[in-house]
Amino acid sequence: MEHLSDELLIESYFKANELGLSQDFIHLIEKEIERRSLTHEIIYSTN
Repeated sequence: MEHLSDELLIESYFKANELGLSQDFIHLIEKEIERRSLTHEIIYSTN
């Protein structure tokens, strides 16, 4: 996942949720988002 751009990572997170993919997979994406300090991007996008 470290090869994905920040934008693609965030898009992947929303798409994975939209498609109802495995919670384990979504959790991996969330961990990478946290590692990159991009959590504000998720919060901002949902408001």
